Amino acid sequence: MKRPAAIVSTWAFALMVSLLPAFWPTLSAAQSSPLLVQNAWVRKAPGTDTAAAYFVLKNTSAEAVTVVGVSSPVASHVMIHETSTVDGQSRMRMHEKLVIAPGKSVAFEPGGLHMMLSGFTANVAVGQTVPLTLILADGAHVQAAAVVRPLDAQ
Repeated sequence: MKRPAAIVSTWAFALMVSLLPAFWPTLSAAQSSPLLVQNAWVRKAPGTDTAAAYFVLKNTSAEAVTVVGVSSPVASHVMIHETSTVDGQSRMRMHEKLVIAPGKSVAFEPGGLHMMLSGFTANVAVGQTVPLTLILADGAHVQAAAVVRPLDAQ
Protein backbone atom coordinates (compact mmCIF):
# COMPACT_ATOMS: atom_id res chain seq x y z
CA MET A 1 0.00 0.00 0.00
CA LYS A 2 1.26 3.47 -0.91
CA ARG A 3 1.89 5.98 1.79
CA PRO A 4 -0.18 9.23 1.69
CA ALA A 5 2.90 11.40 0.88
CA ALA A 6 3.70 9.19 -2.13
CA ILE A 7 0.11 9.49 -3.40
CA VAL A 8 0.19 13.31 -3.10
CA SER A 9 3.60 13.46 -4.87
CA THR A 10 2.35 11.25 -7.71
CA TRP A 11 -0.83 13.30 -8.03
CA ALA A 12 1.11 16.63 -8.03
CA PHE A 13 3.51 15.34 -10.67
CA ALA A 14 0.63 14.16 -12.87
CA LEU A 15 -1.05 17.56 -12.51
CA MET A 16 2.13 19.41 -13.52
CA VAL A 17 2.63 17.19 -16.56
CA SER A 18 -1.00 17.60 -17.64
CA LEU A 19 -0.77 21.42 -17.40
CA LEU A 20 2.53 21.69 -19.31
CA PRO A 21 0.90 21.87 -22.78
CA ALA A 22 -1.11 24.92 -21.68
CA PHE A 23 2.13 26.79 -20.93
CA TRP A 24 4.18 25.43 -23.85
CA PRO A 25 3.45 28.35 -26.23
CA THR A 26 4.65 30.80 -23.58
CA LEU A 27 7.82 28.81 -23.02
CA SER A 28 8.50 28.65 -26.77
CA ALA A 29 7.88 32.36 -27.24
CA ALA A 30 10.34 33.20 -24.47
CA GLN A 31 13.06 31.35 -26.35
CA SER A 32 12.33 32.77 -29.81
CA SER A 33 14.34 35.61 -31.29
CA PRO A 34 12.97 39.11 -31.79
CA LEU A 35 14.79 39.16 -35.15
CA LEU A 36 12.94 37.70 -38.14
CA VAL A 37 14.65 36.82 -41.42
CA GLN A 38 12.26 37.18 -44.35
CA ASN A 39 12.51 36.39 -48.09
CA ALA A 40 16.09 35.08 -47.93
CA TRP A 41 17.79 34.25 -51.23
CA VAL A 42 21.30 33.88 -52.67
CA ARG A 43 22.75 34.88 -56.01
CA LYS A 44 25.83 32.88 -57.05
CA ALA A 45 27.49 32.82 -60.43
CA PRO A 46 28.34 29.29 -61.60
CA GLY A 47 32.01 28.42 -61.17
CA THR A 48 32.75 31.25 -58.72
CA ASP A 49 33.79 31.05 -55.09
CA THR A 50 31.64 33.95 -53.90
CA ALA A 51 27.94 34.70 -53.59
CA ALA A 52 25.67 37.35 -52.10
CA ALA A 53 22.71 36.70 -49.81
CA TYR A 54 19.74 39.05 -49.63
CA PHE A 55 16.79 39.21 -47.22
CA VAL A 56 14.90 41.49 -44.87
CA LEU A 57 15.71 41.59 -41.16
CA LYS A 58 12.76 42.63 -39.02
CA ASN A 59 13.18 43.54 -35.36
CA THR A 60 9.92 42.72 -33.59
CA SER A 61 11.09 43.85 -30.16
CA ALA A 62 11.03 47.16 -28.27
CA GLU A 63 14.84 47.16 -28.07
CA ALA A 64 17.56 47.44 -30.70
CA VAL A 65 19.01 44.16 -31.96
CA THR A 66 22.65 44.01 -33.09
CA VAL A 67 24.01 41.44 -35.55
CA VAL A 68 27.72 40.92 -34.85
CA GLY A 69 28.48 37.98 -37.12
CA VAL A 70 27.24 35.48 -39.66
CA SER A 71 28.25 31.93 -40.53
CA SER A 72 27.27 29.17 -42.94
CA PRO A 73 28.35 25.54 -43.11
CA VAL A 74 28.80 25.86 -46.89
CA ALA A 75 31.15 28.90 -46.87
CA SER A 76 34.35 29.52 -44.93
CA HIS A 77 33.70 33.29 -44.72
CA VAL A 78 30.46 35.24 -44.40
CA MET A 79 30.53 39.01 -43.91
CA ILE A 80 28.08 41.89 -43.87
CA HIS A 81 28.93 44.17 -46.82
CA GLU A 82 27.44 47.30 -48.28
CA THR A 83 27.78 48.42 -51.89
CA SER A 84 27.65 52.13 -52.65
CA THR A 85 28.53 54.40 -55.54
CA VAL A 86 31.01 57.21 -54.86
CA ASP A 87 32.09 59.55 -57.67
CA GLY A 88 30.65 57.16 -60.22
CA GLN A 89 32.57 54.16 -58.87
CA SER A 90 31.05 51.20 -57.10
CA ARG A 91 32.60 50.50 -53.70
CA MET A 92 32.06 47.79 -51.15
CA ARG A 93 32.75 48.07 -47.44
CA MET A 94 32.46 45.57 -44.64
CA HIS A 95 30.32 46.19 -41.54
CA GLU A 96 31.57 44.77 -38.24
CA LYS A 97 28.04 44.92 -36.84
CA LEU A 98 24.57 45.98 -37.88
CA VAL A 99 22.04 47.54 -35.51
CA ILE A 100 18.33 47.10 -36.26
CA ALA A 101 16.21 49.69 -34.42
CA PRO A 102 13.17 48.59 -32.38
CA GLY A 103 10.20 47.76 -34.60
CA LYS A 104 12.18 48.48 -37.80
CA SER A 105 13.32 46.42 -40.79
CA VAL A 106 16.57 46.50 -42.74
CA ALA A 107 16.61 45.30 -46.35
CA PHE A 108 19.60 43.45 -47.78
CA GLU A 109 19.24 43.89 -51.54
CA PRO A 110 21.32 44.07 -54.73
CA GLY A 111 23.27 47.34 -54.88
CA GLY A 112 23.13 47.86 -51.10
CA LEU A 113 23.54 45.77 -47.96
CA HIS A 114 24.22 42.06 -48.51
CA MET A 115 25.91 39.06 -46.94
CA MET A 116 29.04 38.16 -48.87
CA LEU A 117 29.79 34.44 -48.79
CA SER A 118 33.18 33.14 -49.96
CA GLY A 119 35.29 30.02 -49.72
CA PHE A 120 32.49 27.62 -50.57
CA THR A 121 32.98 24.17 -49.04
CA ALA A 122 30.13 22.65 -51.06
CA ASN A 123 28.58 23.24 -54.47
CA VAL A 124 25.28 25.07 -54.42
CA ALA A 125 23.00 25.24 -57.41
CA VAL A 126 19.83 27.11 -58.33
CA GLY A 127 16.92 25.81 -56.26
CA GLN A 128 19.05 24.59 -53.35
CA THR A 129 19.15 26.32 -49.97
CA VAL A 130 22.09 27.86 -48.17
CA PRO A 131 21.85 27.74 -44.36
CA LEU A 132 22.84 30.97 -42.59
CA THR A 133 23.32 31.67 -38.89
CA LEU A 134 23.17 35.27 -37.71
CA ILE A 135 24.99 35.88 -34.44
CA LEU A 136 23.53 38.56 -32.18
CA ALA A 137 25.35 40.72 -29.64
CA ASP A 138 23.53 38.98 -26.78
CA GLY A 139 24.92 35.60 -27.94
CA ALA A 140 21.69 34.40 -29.52
CA HIS A 141 21.73 32.75 -32.95
CA VAL A 142 19.08 33.22 -35.64
CA GLN A 143 18.81 30.51 -38.30
CA ALA A 144 17.78 31.18 -41.88
CA ALA A 145 17.68 29.25 -45.16
CA ALA A 146 18.32 31.22 -48.35
CA VAL A 147 17.19 29.77 -51.69
CA VAL A 148 19.72 29.98 -54.53
CA ARG A 149 18.24 31.94 -57.44
CA PRO A 150 19.54 32.41 -61.00
CA LEU A 151 22.27 34.99 -61.61
CA ASP A 152 19.83 37.46 -63.21
CA ALA A 153 17.43 37.35 -60.22
CA GLN A 154 16.41 40.61 -58.59
